[in-house]
Amino acid sequence: MNARFRNARFLVFGLLFFAIGQSASAGPYGDALAKCLVSATTPAEKTTLVRWMFAMVTLHPDVADISGVTPEQRTALSKEVGQLFERLLTQSCAKEAREAIRYEGTTALETSFAVLGQVAARELFAHPKVSEGMSEFTKYIDEKKIEDLVAPQEQ
Repeated sequence: MNARFRNARFLVFGLLFFAIGQSASAGPYGDALAKCLVSATTPAEKTTLVRWMFAMVTLHPDVADISGVTPEQRTALSKEVGQLFERLLTQSCAKEAREAIRYEGTTALETSFAVLGQVAARELFAHPKVSEGMSEFTKYIDEKKIEDLVAPQEQ
């Protein structure tokens, strides 16, 4: 396996880790890399990451019908994200990336990018319109049934 393919594979793993929103934990070097990634990424770049994640999720057949993401948009987002990751790893956070890989292995890349993805998604979900939309389903819940469920049971 050549080095270029192996490195690309680790980046893809990192992308997948943060795309599925798993919690990330790393050692001190991975933590330092995660902090650098988050601080070196602008709000607009974080939005691009979330847009890219959304575009990739819409490839799943179960949600493809509710998305209008075109192949051209998906390609453009992938290009932007690829350039962002390259900049972060080879310029903005190169020192932290080298140390994390040296002392903690390539898993540190995965967990560090997972943190970046989580921060980017958290910022997007914090928007008032998104919060309001996310709570819309509560209009369709019978509150009495939920209250009965959580009320102390008489014995």
